[in-house]
Amino acid sequence: MKINIRFTDLLAIYRSELLDRTVPFWMDHSIDREHGGILSCISDRGRVLSTDKYMWSQLRAIWTFSALYNRIEARTVEERTGWLDVARNIFAFASAHGRDEDGRWVFAVDQNGAALQGATSIYADGFAIYGLTEYARASGDRAAIDLALETYRNVQDRLARPGSYETAPYPIPEGVKAHGVSMIFSLVFHELGLLLGDKEILAAGLHHASEVMDAFLRPDDGLIYEYVHLDGSPLDSPQGRAIVPGYAIESMWFMIHIFRHWGDDARIRQAVEVIRRHVEYGWDADYGGILLAKDAAGGEPWWPFADAKLWWPHTEALYALLLAYEVSGEPWTLDWYAKVHDYAFSHYPVPDYGEWTQKLDRQGRPFTETVALPVKDPFHLPRALINVIQILE
Repeated sequence: MKINIRFTDLLAIYRSELLDRTVPFWMDHSIDREHGGILSCISDRGRVLSTDKYMWSQLRAIWTFSALYNRIEARTVEERTGWLDVARNIFAFASAHGRDEDGRWVFAVDQNGAALQGATSIYADGFAIYGLTEYARASGDRAAIDLALETYRNVQDRLARPGSYETAPYPIPEGVKAHGVSMIFSLVFHELGLLLGDKEILAAGLHHASEVMDAFLRPDDGLIYEYVHLDGSPLDSPQGRAIVPGYAIESMWFMIHIFRHWGDDARIRQAVEVIRRHVEYGWDADYGGILLAKDAAGGEPWWPFADAKLWWPHTEALYALLLAYEVSGEPWTLDWYAKVHDYAFSHYPVPDYGEWTQKLDRQGRPFTETVALPVKDPFHLPRALINVIQILE
């Protein structure tokens, strides 16, 4: 792709990728109209591999179909109302089966909603707030707002007590905190606070955004470390040296959204530089693409499948780089955007099926081993396409 390609041409490419390929894939293969919710253990070619339903896939799908309704110009009224109908279906399933007796969101249920794995990941609660907030924007359903607020209060109580919650699929050692926790709750608290005009919830989001920038971003090397001690000091272990460029890039577009609301230009500039640092740091000079993880000291990475080229870091980078261009005007943002776009569109789309291959090895060859969770859900790719379309518009 040439750097001087018109944004209007790119807009047509991304709208087609979203509306002609990605959304039809999920509408055709995943909606469980008999039992509710979506089927998310699906191959890249749409074959159902398991009817187990991972709750965070349900909750992320609520966000996606609600965001389609809220943010994307549909081609017909029926198409748009169909998106909201899907979101409503998944909301009904998740709200009926998604929480345990203590109000915590569970990890997995069977096709009918019976619990298979309990509240083993507070990330599910984060995706609940995210999905419920977007669904409330779309539907005006007070029940969704009430459930989001209940989840917010439940989460705040647990976040105040380190060790009281789990973070599957990657556990946190005692005395340690994870970038992923502050990353997700910075954004979802911010979104809920915006919806409700609630200063307390907005401040809670800002607190976690500040944690990302002050506790997990290391000033000496400009990298985001996934784990640090509770006091923010470095964790001297392979886990403590884990750098996941895709998470850092995704986290930084969260930061730009949040700090733009607060008018903090210095933090926005800092986030832009962190995006640049991690795209450069994560890029594989030999084979192209963004590596999943690296060890900050150059050793063997602790993170599983570190040299894989997963689809999601590339989708997050597409949006993050365009956003960085919008807020900074720096030429390097479009240079890197072009490289990521070329790699992504030449490696991930699945011909004749419509979604993207999730997992490639370092050389760009598909593999089937499970990475983190055995799911394919409508989130990273459609969210990135939605975000890119909005910024290009």
